[in-house]
Amino acid sequence: MVQLPQLPKAFWAFHDQYYRAYRRYAHLHLGDAHAAGELVHRVLMHLAMNWAHLMEEANPAASAWALLKETVAGELKLQGRQPAMPETAILQLVMRAVLESSRHEFEVIESALGLYPAIARLPERQFDVLVLRHVLGFSTDTTARIMGVTEATVRSHRHLARRKVAKELGIALDADCDDEE
Repeated sequence: MVQLPQLPKAFWAFHDQYYRAYRRYAHLHLGDAHAAGELVHRVLMHLAMNWAHLMEEANPAASAWALLKETVAGELKLQGRQPAMPETAILQLVMRAVLESSRHEFEVIESALGLYPAIARLPERQFDVLVLRHVLGFSTDTTARIMGVTEATVRSHRHLARRKVAKELGIALDADCDDEE
C-alpha cells in the first residue's frame, strides 16, 4: 500500500480559504458545477503536490490564482468553447437582484446583453475584480485575498473597470458609485 505524504496544515488552511471561491469562479466560466469541482480539485492537488515550491513564490496566492485561471482557460480551449459566463453571470445577477430588490441590479440586467462583452474587453485584472466583486458577490478584502493583491489594488481596478463599462454602455454613474457596499 502506497503511503501518501501528510499535507501541511498551511495547505489545508489555504484549501479552506480558497476552495469555495475557486469553485464558484470555475463554475461561472465552465457552466457546470460538477466539472468546476473536478477542475478545482485538480488545481488544489497540483498545489498540494508542489506546496513547497508554491511557498517559495513571492506571492503564493497570486500564483495559485494564476494557475486556476490558466487551468480554466485550458479546459475551455480543450472543449473548444467560450466561457459560459454570459449565461451563468446573468442568472446570478437575476438571483441577486431578486434577493436584494435593488433597482441598480435590475438596470444592469436590462443591459446584460451588452454587459458581458463590455466586461470581457476589460484588462485581465479589472475583469477579475468585476467578476469576483459584482458577479460572485465577494467583498473587497476577500477579492484581494483570492487574487493575491491589496485591497487598494482591488478598489483601483474596480473603479477603473466600472468607469470603462459604464462609458461603453452609456450608463451614468453616481458620484458615490465607488463607495464600498
